[in-house]
Amino acid sequence: MTMIDPVPALRDLCGGAVALPGDDGYDAARSGFNLALDQRPAAVAYPADAAEVAEVIHAAKAAGLRVAGQATGHNAAPLGDVSGTVLVKTSGMRRVEIDPAARIARTEAGALWEDVIDAAAPHGLIALHGSSPTVGVTGYSLGGGMGWLARSHGLQANSVTAIELVTADGQQVRTDAQHDPELFWALRGGGGNFGIVTALEFRLFPLREICAGFMLWDWTEAGRIVTAWSEWAKDAPDHVTTSLRIMQLPPLEELPEFLRGRRIVMIDGAVQGDPAVLDPLRALAPELDTFGTVPAPALARLHQDPEDPMPVMADTALIATLPAEAIAELIDLAGPGSGSSLDAVELRQCGGALRRATPGHGAAAGVNADFVLFMGGLVLSHEMAAEKKGRMLEIKAALAPWTNAGHYLNFAEDQVDMSETFSTDAWARLCDVKDRVDPENVIHANHAI
Repeated sequence: MTMIDPVPALRDLCGGAVALPGDDGYDAARSGFNLALDQRPAAVAYPADAAEVAEVIHAAKAAGLRVAGQATGHNAAPLGDVSGTVLVKTSGMRRVEIDPAARIARTEAGALWEDVIDAAAPHGLIALHGSSPTVGVTGYSLGGGMGWLARSHGLQANSVTAIELVTADGQQVRTDAQHDPELFWALRGGGGNFGIVTALEFRLFPLREICAGFMLWDWTEAGRIVTAWSEWAKDAPDHVTTSLRIMQLPPLEELPEFLRGRRIVMIDGAVQGDPAVLDPLRALAPELDTFGTVPAPALARLHQDPEDPMPVMADTALIATLPAEAIAELIDLAGPGSGSSLDAVELRQCGGALRRATPGHGAAAGVNADFVLFMGGLVLSHEMAAEKKGRMLEIKAALAPWTNAGHYLNFAEDQVDMSETFSTDAWARLCDVKDRVDPENVIHANHAI
């Protein structure tokens, strides 16, 4: 594409606000959730509706630029170089509508999960949200979406019933199972490759209360707890979803005194059926056990994920199985005496509905693993970043014999080979849809096809 000065094209042709390099608000506009990421786009546009999104796309193309959708800026690192790209910030598009009779939510592209949770709760309904209330609904849903009901209900992508987007030619499109079903299939797991999504509709589920909480041990117990939990997790019924973390907590005043600066092992999760399923974990004698009946909206903050932007680094892998040898490698590199500086090394329990391809599923049918590994931490310098990245790569290399090909894209904070995540047939279908709706590759996605 021939590059020209984007100022006249974008400012004259777009109805919404635009921030360009040199503007007073440009630095704030270009910032995402990960403050360690220094993204410097050609411009940042703030459309108020789908019509303004279309204006941005037309103006960007006239200026020889690409476009990338972004709400909160989570998982932005895989975008790579954005110097020739207009970031379309949808943060001003946050309307949420709930149809309690149909159990359907309609959200604009910039809505956060807390917006949906708050709107659905009075009706006794819940969405398949993730572990943070301040993550954007759209990116989470397009990338898969694995939350606390995942083992019973599957990925959020497959609860989506309709998607509205503006395609690379500036056309406003609504797609569902009856209208361009191939595009609808591709969007549900193929990410933001096919246009700038402006709204989603998805199913909600009846749930007012649930058994949820966490159990905690000192990290000197890591080997014993990981071994017992992983064996339990493989055969646990679908109505329970859990996560295990080895954590090194900072000495922050915001933490309870008994946790400040401690190194711990934590299991958290949610149980929709008989809580007796947790008895084998309780038999491990946790130092603290908070599991009990809570209002369903409490799931949003169960994992206590950071809600405000901060500089972080993370990595991930799909773990096919976790035998004793794999656990020993993990503890050696991330547990007591390891010298690891990682804030958290986490294993999320898969299986259940995540292993079963439901009729009408999208490109992301499920998660091909027993566990998803996620690890990372705060980075305040280049030295910290290098050390933590090195340790994460060591862990991935050590666990390679028990790792499946592919990625859970919402956790993949680096550019990856997308083709590894899909079957040969599914990848060919995704490429066909991309070629049809965006033959000039105008849409710049964080996980590119």
